[in-house]
Amino acid sequence: MGRVGKPVTAGESSGSVVRRILLGSQLRRLRESRGITREAAGYSIRASESKISRMELGRVSFKARDVEDLLTLYGVTDEAERESLLGLAREANVAGWWHSYGDVLPGWFQTYIGLEGAASLIRIYEVQFVHGLLQTEAYAHAVVARGMPGAPAAEIDRRVALRLARQKALVSERAPRFHAVLDEAALRRPYGGREVMRAQLRHLIDMSEQPNITLQVMPFSFGGHAGESGAFTMLRFPESDLSDIVYLEQLTSALYLDKAEEVAQYEKAMGRLHEDSPGPDESRDLLRGLLQLT
Repeated sequence: MGRVGKPVTAGESSGSVVRRILLGSQLRRLRESRGITREAAGYSIRASESKISRMELGRVSFKARDVEDLLTLYGVTDEAERESLLGLAREANVAGWWHSYGDVLPGWFQTYIGLEGAASLIRIYEVQFVHGLLQTEAYAHAVVARGMPGAPAAEIDRRVALRLARQKALVSERAPRFHAVLDEAALRRPYGGREVMRAQLRHLIDMSEQPNITLQVMPFSFGGHAGESGAFTMLRFPESDLSDIVYLEQLTSALYLDKAEEVAQYEKAMGRLHEDSPGPDESRDLLRGLLQLT
């Protein structure tokens, strides 16, 4: 992957984000095992301590020369091991398909799109509106327009196109398992008018019948529940040495949590949401009931 002349698929370009994180974590382990500070590592590649921190978190691209110099500093002399890590660096620098949407895509969200596209399991809880991967085009347009009053029509269309492009992963050959819990509030809050909402509800019913998709609705009638802190996403990857990541979106930025104790808390909350929400069949019945009321 990443060699000249080889086409890059959406899956490969998404995987580049994961490879960046994997390489960063391996470089961090090597540095710590040698007792070398970030400051010393930065000095060796003519960079700052913060640059080393960003590299180890997988938030920046890698220059082959920098990786080579760091491996030398860390005492990695085995050619096979060096080439394995340098190959990871080359793969990590493949541009994702979403880079063409850079004009409307904030930098902090680019990382998420790459992680989402590389995940083998996506679990979400959403309360404000239908999750982006499950939105119809008309509903997505209404959501984006509501969130960006006064924005040019062309910009809104670009953002909607990006959202629809993300959805292709759910029906691809390497589609992830997708488990969504939607709060009833997300289904009752109108976006785009009656017909848009009716089409959105029908779309959710159809999508819930896909073999890789599990959809549950948390009804108002249940009362308080484990999603009290708000919407969140959990991502799991096929790479065994990459931990689950919890994604928390904010107004102008996002948090990515991967510490075991923090992930465990969200894992517990997600498990309770799955357990307390009606199952997929009953949730489909709830959707049909809402459709009749809309």
